[in-house]
Amino acid sequence: MLVSWSNMLSTGLGELDTQHKKLIDLVNQFNDVMQSGKGADSVGSLFTELRNLFEFHFDHEEELMAQYGYLKAPEHKAEHTKFIQIADDLKRKFDAEITVETVEILNLLHDWLTSHAMKTDKELGQTLSQF
Repeated sequence: MLVSWSNMLSTGLGELDTQHKKLIDLVNQFNDVMQSGKGADSVGSLFTELRNLFEFHFDHEEELMAQYGYLKAPEHKAEHTKFIQIADDLKRKFDAEITVETVEILNLLHDWLTSHAMKTDKELGQTLSQF
């Protein structure tokens, strides 16, 4: 297992935490698929599913930020945009059979969970829980 849910990842906002748990489950599935040496189709399909779930999650967070007038929204959204751009670039390379170390994809996913979720999303949760 690459990542486990813990209170350190909790934003205190039920819906966001539920989405984070789903993302963690998919990241761990992705890690398992890669570790087991399953084919490129399985890896590519799961990566697409992950990327789409991240985008859905980011859209939801951004709606909440707009709804509550979150002051750090521009910086937070910029992190989302950067993540999606990197993920899309890795997926394009993967689909074109350009050498992409799957470890690059895992690092992107792991880094997001351990930095963005634990810091940026937690701060968002603390601010929104005041409303």
